Amino acid sequence: MAIVDLVMPKMGESIMEATVLKWHKKVGDVIKMDETLLDIATDKVDSEVPSIAAGTITELLYKENDVVPVGAVIARVDSGGAAQAVTPAPVAAAQPAPQQEKPLQQAAPAAPVAVSGGNGAPRFYSPLVLNIAGKEGIGMAELENVPGTGNEGRVTKKDILDYVAKRGTAPAAEISPVVAAASTPAPVAAATTISAAPSAPGGNVEIIEMDRMRKMIADHMVRSKATSPHVTSFTEADVTNIVKWRDKSKTPFEKKYGEKITFTPIFIEAIVSCIRKFPMINVSVDGDRIIVKKDVNIGMATALPSGNLIVPVIKNADTKNLLGLTKDVNALANAARNNKLKVDDTQGGTFTVTNVGTFGSLMGTPIINQPQVAILAVGAIKKRPVVLETQDGDVIAIRHMMYLSLSYDHRVVDGSLGASFLTAIANALEAFDPNRSY
Repeated sequence: MAIVDLVMPKMGESIMEATVLKWHKKVGDVIKMDETLLDIATDKVDSEVPSIAAGTITELLYKENDVVPVGAVIARVDSGGAAQAVTPAPVAAAQPAPQQEKPLQQAAPAAPVAVSGGNGAPRFYSPLVLNIAGKEGIGMAELENVPGTGNEGRVTKKDILDYVAKRGTAPAAEISPVVAAASTPAPVAAATTISAAPSAPGGNVEIIEMDRMRKMIADHMVRSKATSPHVTSFTEADVTNIVKWRDKSKTPFEKKYGEKITFTPIFIEAIVSCIRKFPMINVSVDGDRIIVKKDVNIGMATALPSGNLIVPVIKNADTKNLLGLTKDVNALANAARNNKLKVDDTQGGTFTVTNVGTFGSLMGTPIINQPQVAILAVGAIKKRPVVLETQDGDVIAIRHMMYLSLSYDHRVVDGSLGASFLTAIANALEAFDPNRSY
């Protein structure tokens, strides 16, 4: 008999743990190599975890809704032969939830939140810990005093539950929203408070509980506004050349490459060319430091079948031509629509574009996708009469026009940089060659 340990796989640099959603097998079941063992949820996406060994399930070490650290043993398989996997070095494992505990729904930001501790070093809180603290009315100031037994003093689920049990008080009337401190934290009392136990609405209403992803989106948006002082600049671009080129090229392009070309890869191509000219747009903030990203990874906001939005990322977009960008855009959009995105597909973005014109909006004021410092919204393309300057004087012509809006983090992106970058994108779109080959 050879017992193989199956561990929670590493799913990305910033992913430290995952929630068990559903086991597809039970103890005693036979499982094949690469057959799905369980479904998990991270702060980014839901994923299937396949088995790395074939055999009979002998142990399942966690229950559904348990939060499991990356690298922890989650199940054991009797392979009936030589061991096919090696147990990794021990990691700090989360304790399984007590039997009587009700499952906790994870409403979390897109990554563990770092808050400066008393000694100036960042202290990380997992989404689950933050969610429990919020439900129990524990503000950030109080949470910083909770002793942690995890790696590097990190507060685990067991730590926060033990603290709540010893605290022995009812939830506070008001709680402070969870905010990621990007520098020396401001007094928590300055933050707007929200009711911990909202009163039941009256009248002719319908109450709809947020799903898990909607809760994460809501928290991520609130955290972004609390972290970055948002400024939005607007401009417009004459995209007539792009519209005409796509109209005449989309059919032969699809016949030649088997890919439908949309406006998105064309917009991304222009964005990438301008990021090269304005590299300080492609940064993030870490306390008092500015982290300049050498890779250009473009996130594109994409609607899911549920109506929620997710941001898959085109990695190294600055190294790809229009065909390569088209293939990546289509592949990621299809994966999102079919709930097939992998965790890595949503990681590592350095700049985001969102097409509010898809839904008919002329323009929008997008919220920055943390920890990035800027996001571009492109509006609907509309025909409008426009004054054109020609050698023979000004004329009025019907042109395809589009508004663009750039929201940026005013801590590190001043108005001159933000407006110059936005203008450069508009100029790049207007300079599109209508006779270019594909």
